[in-house]
Amino acid sequence: MSDPFVPAEWAPRRALWTAWPSHPELWEGNLAPARSEVGAMIAALAAGEVVRVLAAGPEAVASARAALPANVDILDIPFGDIWLRDTGPIFADADGARIALGFRFNGWGGKYQLDGDADVAAAVATAAGVHFVGLPFVLEGGAVEMDGEGTLLTTRQCVLNPNRNAGWTEAVATDALCGAFGVEKVLWLDEGLANDHTDGHIDNLARFVAPGVVACQAPWKDDPNAAVLDGIARALEAMTDAQGRRLQVVRVPGPGRVTDEDGKVMPASHMNFIIGEKVVVVPIYSDAGDDALRALAPLFPDRRVICLSGNALLSGGGSFHCITQQEPL
Repeated sequence: MSDPFVPAEWAPRRALWTAWPSHPELWEGNLAPARSEVGAMIAALAAGEVVRVLAAGPEAVASARAALPANVDILDIPFGDIWLRDTGPIFADADGARIALGFRFNGWGGKYQLDGDADVAAAVATAAGVHFVGLPFVLEGGAVEMDGEGTLLTTRQCVLNPNRNAGWTEAVATDALCGAFGVEKVLWLDEGLANDHTDGHIDNLARFVAPGVVACQAPWKDDPNAAVLDGIARALEAMTDAQGRRLQVVRVPGPGRVTDEDGKVMPASHMNFIIGEKVVVVPIYSDAGDDALRALAPLFPDRRVICLSGNALLSGGGSFHCITQQEPL
């Protein structure tokens, strides 16, 4: 097999895959609000592209059918939790055909291991009708961000964490990522948001929005991550991509301090948006949404940027990007 190629998230695609909240015991009373938020995201995306939704079991399938637009495909496929960006496959091209790359999944370093999560990548590949290629190391899709032109962005806190692949150095990890995704250059940031059980996934921190252009958060309103966010921006501004371009860094106001009912800081992020074919769906958690919208809208001149509540999803640990995966043409 030739080196795979993963198109950028904004490239044309065959479908967008996501999952429907299906397990009441995982949501601690937030199942209905989570379904409402996921439903709003799906409705916005399905107006402009094919959306395929995993729902686990008869009740979840019936709930999804009742809530979602008629043009959405609903598939009864078992999974542990809805974070399909991490458990599902990463679609790529190789030898003129689409393939689905699957990685070992260990519950974000052994934190949350649920039945079905280790098998869902292969199941999605089968449902998509594409060849599944399993790779022998631990990786979640939310840990890597690619520009479709040879550059991959990630964090040391996650990818070099010994709870993923013991003994990995930056050099070993770089070789593994370049081989898996056919990229030429890996750009490394350090740490992620406070209390993020993913150990610093890049899709909560910095996102490619065009070749050579990266969006990242700016602190807002007593932000507990202010020092980390400012450090990320400085690091990105000093980097060049695989094409030799110095990165253009655009800072987007973050949601600031978001806490749960016990006052614990939560890893809320406006960077966890999903780029659809017609819209960009941004999670919001506070009145900072208008500022985020104003900053992001100019970056997507051919798409409508909309903000939707992500509070219930955040109670489960993620947001819109975490529950989606694009399948390129």
